[in-house]
Amino acid sequence: MTPMEQLRAGRTVRRVTQLFVGLWLYGTAMAMFIEAELGLDPWDVFHYGVQQHVDLSFGTIVIIVGGFVLLLWIPLKQWPGLGTVANVFVIGIATDVMLAVLEAPSELWLRWTFLLGGIVVNGIGAAMYIGSQYGPGPRDGLMTGLARRTGLSIRLVRTSLEVTVLAVGWLLGGVVGFGTVLYALLIGPAVQAFLPLLTVRVTPPRRLTSELVDPSAVDGEGEGEDPVGTRTPELAGCDGQRPA
Repeated sequence: MTPMEQLRAGRTVRRVTQLFVGLWLYGTAMAMFIEAELGLDPWDVFHYGVQQHVDLSFGTIVIIVGGFVLLLWIPLKQWPGLGTVANVFVIGIATDVMLAVLEAPSELWLRWTFLLGGIVVNGIGAAMYIGSQYGPGPRDGLMTGLARRTGLSIRLVRTSLEVTVLAVGWLLGGVVGFGTVLYALLIGPAVQAFLPLLTVRVTPPRRLTSELVDPSAVDGEGEGEDPVGTRTPELAGCDGQRPA
């Protein structure tokens, strides 16, 4: 769906609520990873590395980097959705708030609890955010846009981006550890497990319009059936396991 179609697809209260709760959970998970001190995901390794050289909060850096990545959409001729813009701001704000609320655990088993719990919370938040169907995050949109423009596979583009930001972040002083590896291995299955449960089923407006003028409904084919209401809603595509 286009950004305007996303806004007009219906179930607005449910979708907007789910979008912002999901983004907040995503930021909460990022705070849990930081407090665990066992390694961060590639983009957060980069964010943390940048933080070592500037006097800004982690969440502020997340917002600035997200905004910069969103600017890279311009030459790719992509339009952000509501979820894309909300992603830039809400995750960073949530991360800073939750870093102020959560106390860093001192015992190793609690640190691992933070790490593994963070992966689960991240998976739920990501599935809620993606399932609201308001557009990809800035980083996922960059990935799909580059893949479309270059003709390269999503896998190759995604891997290249994440390896690049991981390497740069590590050189800047970002935290790489077992948590980085576990995140890479587990976040995909976690999102995949929750996504079917949290995807809001909507009918894109363009499909709704075409069905309203379906010749079969006018000619009497399928007589007695509602040409729109009884059909299975179409799920909007989601592009990427890490919606940031």
